[in-house]
Parts: sequence; structure tokens; C-alpha cells
Amino acid sequence: MRGVVLFSVLLVILLLGCATKQAIVREKMSFGEEEEKAEPVQEQGQETGGEIMGKALFIIAQKNFRDEELSKPKQILERAGYGVDVASITTDTATGMLGGVVRPDLAVRDADITDYDMVVVVGGFGAPELAKHQEVIDLLALAEDKGKKLGAICLGPMVLAKAGVLQDKRATVYKTKESVAALEQGGAVFVDQSVVVDNDLVTANGPGAAEAFGNELVKLLRG
Repeated sequence: MRGVVLFSVLLVILLLGCATKQAIVREKMSFGEEEEKAEPVQEQGQETGGEIMGKALFIIAQKNFRDEELSKPKQILERAGYGVDVASITTDTATGMLGGVVRPDLAVRDADITDYDMVVVVGGFGAPELAKHQEVIDLLALAEDKGKKLGAICLGPMVLAKAGVLQDKRATVYKTKESVAALEQGGAVFVDQSVVVDNDLVTANGPGAAEAFGNELVKLLRG
């Protein structure tokens, strides 16, 4: 009898625990924070029989880059057969706005522009800080001078504007009074669209455009 009572108590505790967990999950989903299902990791060049067709450099802020603005376009490029390196100000762990952690492959100051066909600036609240680092500005200016393709998403286009590579170019950005002003001061023609392509430049206005942005980067590289 005593064993039956103990078993009943344990069963009640287990059921209450499951109910509490379900309630927490529902609350999390109600705020739009449901975790996406992880997609299988694919090796670079998988869709092209292992051949790397070219290489892109993604630049992220050391703190508060936007996670999916890195992960989605990066995955799209790699699936299409392109290599991707990630750079930041240092090779110390970089942290995303959504809690992701990334160990950059290299520091921006160590990047050799001749190794890459494209340079992409990832957005997020931390992106404008990149414009305060001369090595970032110099690398972007050199990329344009060498005829490399350029991309930026969210607040990333503000960094391109600071580097002087948006002169007379159509571009978009995460729309705030400050961000639009930064583009216009850099000589860009602001276009209020999710993704804008102008010759060898692709810009996008935020995380919701990350997938379309990645697809346009591939088109640009293939062009």
C-alpha cells in the first residue's frame, strides 16, 4: 500500500512537470521565439561535386550582429558551391543579437582581398560600430577598387556608405532616420524595398529578407 501511494505521488509530480514545460513552450511561441528546426549541415561545394566555385568574406560585428543575417545567406552560398569565411575585428568569439556565438575565421586586418570574389557586411545593432574601424573601411574601399562584388544587409549598408562605395548606387537599409541619412550622405540613392540590386551590389533591409538576400548574392556571383 505504501508503495502504491509513493508511485501515485511520483506520477502526479511528473505530470505537473510536463504541464509546466508545455506552458513555458506555449508562452515562448506566443512571443515569436519558437526555435527553427535545424537543417542538415552540408559541406561546401556539395551541390557541385565538391568544387568550390568562388569565395565570399562575411564581416560581422564583434557584438550584436544579427544571427540569421549571417547564417541564412552563408548556408545558401555554401549550398551553391561557394566558400565562405567569416571575419570580425578580432578572432575572439562574436555574439549575435539572438544569442548565437561565432568564432571568426580571421580578423579583418588579416584579410587578403585577392582571396575573395565578394565581401558582405552583416547587419544587426552592432553593425554601425564596424564603420569606426579603419581596417574595415579600407578593406571595403579596396574591394570596390579591385572590382569585387559587395553586399550588405540590415544596418550593414551604413558601413558601405561610410567606406564611400555607395556613390550614385541604388541601395536599401533597415529604415530609420539615421540609417537613411547615412546612406544619402554616402552618395547612395535610397530605395525602400526589401532587396535592391545595382550592378555588382546587393543590399537588403533586415532579417526578413535574409533568404532573398542570399539568393541574390548567388546570382551576383554566378553573373
